[in-house]
Amino acid sequence: RPADLSNREFFTPEEAASRNAATSVDRPPQPGSVGNYNALWFDRGTIDPSLRTSLIIDPPDGRLPLTQETQARIASEREYRDSHPADSWLDRSPWDRCITYHGVPPVSTGYNNTYHILQTPDVVAIHVENIHDVRIIPIGDQSRLDGAIRQWNGDSRAHWEGDTLVVETTHFNDRAFIRNFNGNLSRELHVVERFRRAGPDVLDYEFTVSDPATWTAPWSGSLPMSTSEGPMFEYACHEG
Repeated sequence: RPADLSNREFFTPEEAASRNAATSVDRPPQPGSVGNYNALWFDRGTIDPSLRTSLIIDPPDGRLPLTQETQARIASEREYRDSHPADSWLDRSPWDRCITYHGVPPVSTGYNNTYHILQTPDVVAIHVENIHDVRIIPIGDQSRLDGAIRQWNGDSRAHWEGDTLVVETTHFNDRAFIRNFNGNLSRELHVVERFRRAGPDVLDYEFTVSDPATWTAPWSGSLPMSTSEGPMFEYACHEG
């Protein structure tokens, strides 16, 4: 949440309307830029009908509770990347390498934020538009992977609590990604997601993230999803 809105959980309807209108306007090119997508291609979204001022709903100020060590680590790695942008493929991001993009939980970015969710009695499959990776999530009491096996998007298991599908994910590798935290997370990363139908065209999606090595406390977000007319086109990722 922007610092100037730190004490405000909600916009006024007038503020929301003004910000929604601004998302459809092309942004001027930045100095030195050779060009960029125009407003047609960007998925800047709109203010949610709840009028929340941030995706983060806990802590109450809508800001990530970073440890001082994490802040120092991020600054150090940013400095390293500026002088070593591509010493090897390991210096490139997982999306630049066509491995994965949104991570777990999937936090919205500038474009290609569509998810195709397929539910069967035994599994839920979440097809991510950007880089087209698929999360296959067993439902029930299936055992988890061995602790020595670590994955980019972790190891997910799901169960039902009433009408809410609860997905718990652990076993992330050392390069796990949550927006702006590429490679800055530890193997203690733990994510709980909750999916619930709030109406015919709305999916209520909330998540809680914890990693004691990165944040001083768990934090939670809310990202309601609305239906989109299909089909979802292929995102043909080209490495590099």
